[in-house]
Amino acid sequence: MQKLLIADDNKQIVSILEAYAKKEGFTVTTAFDGNDALAKATANAFDIILLDVMMPEKDGFLVCREIRKNSMVPIIMVTARSEDFDRIMGLDNGADDYIVKPFSPGEVMARIRAVLRRINKADHAAVEYLSLGSLTVNLDEYITKINETTIGLTKKETELLWILATNKNKVFTREQLLNSLWGYDYYGDNRTVDSHIKRLRSKLDEMPHPDWEIKTIWGVGYKLEVHS
Repeated sequence: MQKLLIADDNKQIVSILEAYAKKEGFTVTTAFDGNDALAKATANAFDIILLDVMMPEKDGFLVCREIRKNSMVPIIMVTARSEDFDRIMGLDNGADDYIVKPFSPGEVMARIRAVLRRINKADHAAVEYLSLGSLTVNLDEYITKINETTIGLTKKETELLWILATNKNKVFTREQLLNSLWGYDYYGDNRTVDSHIKRLRSKLDEMPHPDWEIKTIWGVGYKLEVHS
């Protein structure tokens, strides 16, 4: 059975989601504050985590960042606020999806299934290691290096770089990248992609890489261009 952690300080919401998840065959663990959520996420091997943003002790953003230091477990952030800044911040901290309250339990379970499908598909990819000049990306371990120096990327930044690098010189539209990284079930917009590209470039540019660059194709999208 797949293991789900539900972390939310609203006990009524937790109770309802727990009941729905158990009906779908999940083994459910619950937490009602950030410290408890982080402790349980660290001590257990969950298949997916549902993480509320506004929790006592530690907020969901901080918990997500701490989890991402040691684990690539799928995380869906939950919040009562729908501002783009909060959504982008959650994704930049390493969340796989983002859902806004109020929601139906059925919608939450659909999001969980969608994220798990994407993760399972990625886990069964034939090639998980890329070497392209000065750049190496190990998708099994989510390690990126430029000239043997490790670059600290988030999960989504690594996956974004992987898509571009495994299709060198190919132009991707923002819509294609959004769908590839978050799936058709994600209710985001193109600014999410732009935000990730900006952060990714900033980190990659800490090391010189004259043999390649992430290039903006104005009015279209992005590509990883390899220089001869």
